Amino acid sequence: MTKEELVARLRDIEWDDFEVKTAKSELPRNIWETVSAFSNCSGGWIVLGIKQSGRSFEIIGVDNIEKLEQDFFSTLRSQKFNVPLFATLHRYEIDGKNIIAFYLLSSETKPVYFGSLENTFIRMGSGDQRATQQEIMSMIRDQSFGVQSQKSIPDTNIKMLNPDALTDFRNEVRYWGLVSHLDSVSDEEFCQGVGITDHDGQLTYGGLIMLGKSPYIFNFVPTFCADYVEIPGTGTEAMTHNYTYRIPEQQNLWEASRVILRRLRTLVNTPMIGINERGQSVEDFSEYDILREAMANQMAHADHFSPRRSCIHVFDDRIEFLNPGAMPQPLDIMENSFESQPRNPIIAKLFRLAHLSENLGYGLRKLKRWQEVTGHPMHIETTLNSVKVTFELQTRDSRTKNVAKNVAKNVAKNVAKNLTERQQQIIDIISKNPHTTRAEIASAIGVATKTIERELSSLSDIIRYIGSKKGGHWEIMP
Repeated sequence: MTKEELVARLRDIEWDDFEVKTAKSELPRNIWETVSAFSNCSGGWIVLGIKQSGRSFEIIGVDNIEKLEQDFFSTLRSQKFNVPLFATLHRYEIDGKNIIAFYLLSSETKPVYFGSLENTFIRMGSGDQRATQQEIMSMIRDQSFGVQSQKSIPDTNIKMLNPDALTDFRNEVRYWGLVSHLDSVSDEEFCQGVGITDHDGQLTYGGLIMLGKSPYIFNFVPTFCADYVEIPGTGTEAMTHNYTYRIPEQQNLWEASRVILRRLRTLVNTPMIGINERGQSVEDFSEYDILREAMANQMAHADHFSPRRSCIHVFDDRIEFLNPGAMPQPLDIMENSFESQPRNPIIAKLFRLAHLSENLGYGLRKLKRWQEVTGHPMHIETTLNSVKVTFELQTRDSRTKNVAKNVAKNVAKNVAKNLTERQQQIIDIISKNPHTTRAEIASAIGVATKTIERELSSLSDIIRYIGSKKGGHWEIMP
């Protein structure tokens, strides 16, 4: 973290991995609670020499840097904690005052506590909270896979990421502005800042799974899979071969999520609810938002290192999100908690930064709004070996009628924009097959590919391309 990034963080709202404390010549007593919390979650920064008053911060500096450093590292190496802990030290000078910061990694052995097991803390938003007995037991159960996605992969770097996927992801993160201090930095700095790489530039497993090139993903995570299947009917007897759509193999989790969200978008109603100040129609995306949250939760909680596959099954009357492994906590505890314990914290964080999932444990609350929003039930079934979340739907025939209405609405809108016959042909082709290529469009219409590229450029306010050149798809904007 550079001096400029430190100053930017003091103005930011994303404080789940960043804590400031007043310390002149002595370590504050509650510093060990934060050490425990960061070690039990996704790691984070402890900055000494800054006083917080509400939402304002005053740089007061520290007097005895050497003593504070020695006391901190001596305690980490002592028997105060149940496991050895490690941190890196960073020094800053701001307005003539000395600031020191310690960066703590997420511990591979959890729970991390000091003194006794009851002194186990977790990070909840921007604060440290004492872990409950259920949360402690959850950490113990999750040891076999819970930290794997946070580990660094030796001899890797961002050249193993798909550059188109990384660009698309950065654009999405920049749009929502949750880490605005990383908007203009290099790809290397961005990846380190959000956990795609570690502080030595090596990829984390979570970063590779999210944005990697497929040869490297399957080399390091051979069980990786993101499956989505649409099955006619309401039974499971013909699932093996009888399906109307199955997601093509995608390079990484980000590209898979873009394709899956495109398919989920067609399954729900988006009625117009008003007109905004620009005279544009405003649609109700509440149904889609719930399914989007379900998908992001599934990917964040999936055991990507298990031979058992996570999958989304779409039947005529329901959507099933299936994950191997149990929930990290009992369902009643999760429903009444604001703390989120994803099996893959880095993947969960990346989805949150791209505004595809909620923060602070609100995800389950959003899923449970399905019945309120649609009038159809939502069920969660848990066992020791699996979790299945089911959203009941209106029948496929009813959905088909709704899709037809939306297509008719788009056609009327496009006519109003005085599109040429060729432009309308392009829109019709993309409407039927969002994964079609420029060359295939050109062949279908009987013109050169360059001509299609010019036409698509003129349609940029109607059509956009999402994802990489090989794994992406077209989207007709509302």
